[in-house]
Amino acid sequence: MSHTLISANDLATLLNQPGTDVLVLDCRFSLPAPDAGQQAYLAGHVPGAVYAHLDRDLSGPKTGLNGRHPLPTPEAFLATVRAWGLKADTEVVAYDDAGGMFASRAWWMLRWMGHPRVRVLDGGWAQWLAQGFEVSQATTSRPASDIDLTPREGQLTRIDFVQTHLGNREFMQLVDARAPDRFRGENETLDPVGGHIPGAINRFFQLNLGADGRFKSPHLLRQEFTSLLGSQPLHTVVHQCGSGVTACHNLLAMEHAGLAGSRLYAGSWSEWCADQGRL
Repeated sequence: MSHTLISANDLATLLNQPGTDVLVLDCRFSLPAPDAGQQAYLAGHVPGAVYAHLDRDLSGPKTGLNGRHPLPTPEAFLATVRAWGLKADTEVVAYDDAGGMFASRAWWMLRWMGHPRVRVLDGGWAQWLAQGFEVSQATTSRPASDIDLTPREGQLTRIDFVQTHLGNREFMQLVDARAPDRFRGENETLDPVGGHIPGAINRFFQLNLGADGRFKSPHLLRQEFTSLLGSQPLHTVVHQCGSGVTACHNLLAMEHAGLAGSRLYAGSWSEWCADQGRL
């Protein structure tokens, strides 16, 4: 079983499969309105879903220097997944209403923590509704677990590594998932400084989706990423964006295409530009 994407139809089947523990994470979120996702969840969600808030559950405290959505400590995130009731055999499915940009962050974080049984709902909330599946307004509470997870630090790149190997493609090729205008330093509305980290190349995360809002085929994604990266070894590819969220979308797309082994620089541009000495 590929643990990248799942269709709405397959999720509906999974939820009705006896003996299978399924944790559905509703990751809907709005950067301009941080409470909007939870309000949407309360108005209606996939039955049994638990709400995962980007700021509170999928990010750690901000210091002003560590980016807009710094990763929580492994200990803090372990406490979160235990509260969700995650167990070793739990099948996790994350979804949102933004093409997977927030759900892919949850997907990456769970894999980083050592829980590989996680997928993103392809087409998200829109596909669930379009196929007429049940919508619930009931708040779900699962029994807490005592799962123990060990983070896979090899999937994560930190700022000291980025600074040390800046511009040296033998060790690192940065891939920036932001829109092309923000990559060029134009129309920046989220961070105080526009631009990109030197040496980065651009792959707008929305290019991973087809016109129907679902991910392109593995074959097409493989062609596109291979064209972008050339012969660059996958273990040297480091994904970033504005704050380490949409970068996970590119990681998911590459994994779906069979191109495993790249890493995340979670601090991304918002951490990089917080220090004037790096600009």
